[in-house]
Amino acid sequence: MDKHRTRAAVLTGVAGYVPPGTVTNAELEARLDTTDEWIRSRTGIAERHTVPPGTATRELAVEAGQLALKSAGRDSVDSVVLATATPDRLCPATAPEVAAALGLGPVAAHDISAVCAGFLYALSTGVGAIAAGFADHVLVIGAETFSAIVDPKDRNTAVIFGDAAGAVVLRAGDPDEPGAIGPVRLGSDGQYSDLIQIPAGGARQRSSGTVPEAADHHLQMQGRKVYRHAKERMTQAALDVLERSGWSVEDVDRLATHQANARISEAVADELGVPRDRVLSNIEHVGNTSAASLPLLLADSATQGRLRPHDRVLLAAFGGGLAWGAASLTWPDVTAFAAHTYRG
Repeated sequence: MDKHRTRAAVLTGVAGYVPPGTVTNAELEARLDTTDEWIRSRTGIAERHTVPPGTATRELAVEAGQLALKSAGRDSVDSVVLATATPDRLCPATAPEVAAALGLGPVAAHDISAVCAGFLYALSTGVGAIAAGFADHVLVIGAETFSAIVDPKDRNTAVIFGDAAGAVVLRAGDPDEPGAIGPVRLGSDGQYSDLIQIPAGGARQRSSGTVPEAADHHLQMQGRKVYRHAKERMTQAALDVLERSGWSVEDVDRLATHQANARISEAVADELGVPRDRVLSNIEHVGNTSAASLPLLLADSATQGRLRPHDRVLLAAFGGGLAWGAASLTWPDVTAFAAHTYRG
């Protein structure tokens, strides 16, 4: 790379990992007031995956990280950024343990919490580190163990969320080469923080001196309000990125949205004017995997031939906070890895 040119962060490896445990809609029918038809029609989900007892986010992140490094042909990076809303512990961060388990040595490693928008926030951190010259190679991971925080008796959340991890490796490169991360748009609106939350466990609840209800230890979500915000925020962020990228809607070969709900992804595509046959999806077999969603979707799509070199890709995500984001890139010629046990 010409040292006088602007440093860009270039995607050079991608991978996804899904744990072996599977929860089908039929299994949920047996214990919840729901049906396969109800779940599929409202979410597009047929199954979701869970970790075995004793396994948590670190193990998922390590699996995806190993595969992403293999995809990039590397055994070292300068920094590890882990996006997760389900860290192994409140303190310390999980990323340093992930870096140690990967044998990366005393590299910089930290967590980012932006729930389902977490991967794009982590990606922007990696992009910034490379642009500033702080790092030449960054491993960005999204990993979640939502089965640990979802109430298995809550139909609003138990049918939606699953466990998984996805990762990408970024390297310093040129802005005009395939894989270079284009403009990134991030946003938040904390006045709606109660729409997606876990009320108990944090400093606010603990300092209040009150004993929380059992339900307050689990994820709570106001689905209808979230749907409206997700559609509006992702659409606007995506339009901003298109303008900054100098792309028209017709230039978009693939739209990759956070896999929150099939109807949300379709609504965003319709709002943007992107044909639905250009919309990438894997939600049927993994559900909503929060921060793992986008990298897992990219890895699955690349390994299955739905994402090809030189495709112009528009990314968008939305999550608790509220937080959201969008980004663009032209897909590189990369060997992706996706370890999964999907039944479909």
